[in-house]
Amino acid sequence: MAYQKYDTCIDLCEACSKECEQCVAECLEENDQTLKQCIQLGRDCADICTLSANLMSRGSEFANQMCSLCADVCKACGDECNNHKQMEHCKRCADACYQCETECRNARMAKAA
Repeated sequence: MAYQKYDTCIDLCEACSKECEQCVAECLEENDQTLKQCIQLGRDCADICTLSANLMSRGSEFANQMCSLCADVCKACGDECNNHKQMEHCKRCADACYQCETECRNARMAKAA
């Protein structure tokens, strides 16, 4: 089961998805139009992270490409949340996104080798 070496990446993708979903829920409660991009990216990031974790878990031939996209989306979401880091939920989300981004890039490089 070669995919087991990506357990850390899978775990971080799942954790990031959870933080993004929680951030989106809390941003929606803020009823603040400046959070629109944060909400949209949070939704995209949660979905991409979940799909990436699923593809890695099953050893999909497309996992490498998804990890690359996941890293890009996590970076974008983390950067946007960082703009609102005065809100604890955005700070937690940004931290999770950056951790996931780093691990997805590392996992992608490991798969390419």
